[in-house]
Amino acid sequence: MTAHIEETSFAGVLAEAVELLRSLPRTRDGVAAARRAAELWRAGHPDVRAQLVTDVRPGSPVVDYDLVLGHPDGGTVALTAPADDGVPWTVDHSTHWASGRVVTVDGRELLIQNALLTLRARADRDPSMQEELVDHCVLEDLIAREPEPTREELQEASDAYRLRRGLRTRERMLRWLREVGLTQEAYDNHIHGLALKRRVRARIERETARDYLERHPEEFDQVWAVWATGSAERLAGLAASGEPLAALGTAVLSKGDLDVTAAVRAARELPEPLRGAAAGEVVGPVSYRAGHLFGVVRDRRPADLDDPATPAAAGRAGFAAFMAARRAAAEITWHWL
Repeated sequence: MTAHIEETSFAGVLAEAVELLRSLPRTRDGVAAARRAAELWRAGHPDVRAQLVTDVRPGSPVVDYDLVLGHPDGGTVALTAPADDGVPWTVDHSTHWASGRVVTVDGRELLIQNALLTLRARADRDPSMQEELVDHCVLEDLIAREPEPTREELQEASDAYRLRRGLRTRERMLRWLREVGLTQEAYDNHIHGLALKRRVRARIERETARDYLERHPEEFDQVWAVWATGSAERLAGLAASGEPLAALGTAVLSKGDLDVTAAVRAARELPEPLRGAAAGEVVGPVSYRAGHLFGVVRDRRPADLDDPATPAAAGRAGFAAFMAARRAAAEITWHWL
């Protein structure tokens, strides 16, 4: 008798869940409201452990949802209630002719499996690529709670994006959209998310700058350093010759197979082997990235707290530390990698 009551009760929950799905807003700007509605519904039905699955369609303002419920006899039940053509988004995406393709070049298709394996090889050399993907997911979660961006925020995000890519005229912008295969709508959706990420990042930088600066003041010392990067043999010869690297001004020069840099920077922005070096200290040759480094610190002065650049740099460092902590605490599953 108890099992029959549970089944009857669960049937009622299913009916309510369907109505919930059908009532959720189906546009990007409604995702936050949809999640709040699902969370409120979940609080009223704790036994089914409801989870809302959100699918934001690439290049489209349309959003679809699934609701996953725990069954009283064990296992789960997944519900979907498409509002348009009646095709569940999981089926719609899996059967789309291009669902597994990233790009086609001269008739040759690159499947997502191969693309991700290629990126994995790069990530072995540059772990920051995988970190960027995780950061994207973390920020997507943060911006889901944000109010819509203002017109000014959207314009600033678009201007910054275009300037970074040298898209200074309408003609160049339209040509670039064609080259990368983006519609204007898809670009606008991207800028929408970018504006919210810029807002979230600025807020976290403001909130973390002072604390980070107080805990790590040495990272913001102003350091005048000169260093060269290249092969171990070439740098060893340079060190033995006594060639006056330190005599260079502020510049980046190429000297045969060496790259030589002279600059005044915050300590944290220097190559890692030089960050803790004292004034007058010679470093290297030591391993650095894919090659080696040899350098000297000419001068080192404590951080200037009255310089606006110092708290700005501390904010950037605080944001990086915040994201590192979020990555460390996140539950991450690489489905292809």
